[in-house]
Order: sequence, then structure tokens, then C-alpha cells
Amino acid sequence: MPHHLLLILHLLGAAIWVGGHLILSIAILPEVLRKQSPEILLNFERKYEKIGIPALIIMVVSGVWMALNFGVGVSHWFSFSNPIETVVSLKLLLLFTTVLFALSANIFVLPKLSPKLLPVMAFHIISVTLLGVAMLVLGSFVRYGGLNF
Repeated sequence: MPHHLLLILHLLGAAIWVGGHLILSIAILPEVLRKQSPEILLNFERKYEKIGIPALIIMVVSGVWMALNFGVGVSHWFSFSNPIETVVSLKLLLLFTTVLFALSANIFVLPKLSPKLLPVMAFHIISVTLLGVAMLVLGSFVRYGGLNF
């Protein structure tokens, strides 16, 4: 698949994933906390999950594919050996952290979500949002050849 098409798919996924989490953090979460209403949060999540999870999967697949196109094979991940590989490795670390937050929320918080647990859920939401924004910013460095430390 041509690199440009992979990039477009990746950017569309990022628009949905990061944009959805920004909407959740900035517009939905304050209302949820003000009204102490887990239902508002759960209603948003049920709707968003239908497009958010596929967007995340598209980003992971297209991101790995683009990394391979850039010559950053799996055996080089986390070696921080060149600027592009550094971006790939940092994005993967942030992705794994995002997955840990998702597992934590789905195993420990969402099954027993109540007004009392809303601050814990808010921490998860804001953390995943910031991780998504950080991945977006890191991805922008590929255009300039990666990150040099």
C-alpha cells in the first residue's frame, strides 16, 4: 500500500481517536462530574466505542506498516538507534500505556462505575487523552526526520 494512503488512514484514525477523547475530556467529562452522572459517560462511551476502537486499530496497523516502510523493523523497536525509530518506539510505549489504562478502566472501574468512582474514571480519561495528544505530536516529528536526542 502506498505510504501516502497509509498516512491518510493513520491521520483519519488519529482525528477520530484524539478528537473523540478531546471532546470527552473537554465537553462531556465536566458535565458528568458536575451532575455526578455515570450514565452520561456510559452513553457517550457506547456511541464512541463503535468508531473509536476501529480508529485505534487502523492507527496501529497503519503505524506499524509505515514503520516497516521506513525500515524500522520489529527487531529495531526500542533500540532508540535513529531518529525515526525513536519516534516509533516512543509512540509504542505510549500505546502500551494507553492499553494499560484501557484494561484498568474496563476491569476495575467501568464494571462498578458510580458517582464515587467518577474521579478515578476522569483520571483514566484525561490520561488517555494526553497520551493520544502526545502520540499525535510525536508523529508530527516524522515529517522532520524523527527525534534526535
